Amino acid sequence: MILVALQLHETVLAHHEVVLAQVGNPTPETPPAADKLMKLVRYFTWFVIMSGILAIVYAGGHFAWEKWTGGGSQSPKMVAGAMIGGMVATSAGTIMNAVIG
Repeated sequence: MILVALQLHETVLAHHEVVLAQVGNPTPETPPAADKLMKLVRYFTWFVIMSGILAIVYAGGHFAWEKWTGGGSQSPKMVAGAMIGGMVATSAGTIMNAVIG
């Protein structure tokens, strides 16, 4: 049993070296629909930026309304959330480049 396992192990190692010798260094190539995908990414980026701007404008209006009516203070949380979301959205590309390498 042990002899069979050792022979199997040696066979696997021999084939492993053969397979590794055949793997080349592939060159990167853009996929066929890369231009359409990049266009979609640009649209999504535009949408994220516009939603961040609208969130800050809405939170500012809500802040003014609360100040005028004397209501609770929910707006500073909304402004902070919109600003943090905007920072994360704008730095997503940099974060992904750092993760990927």
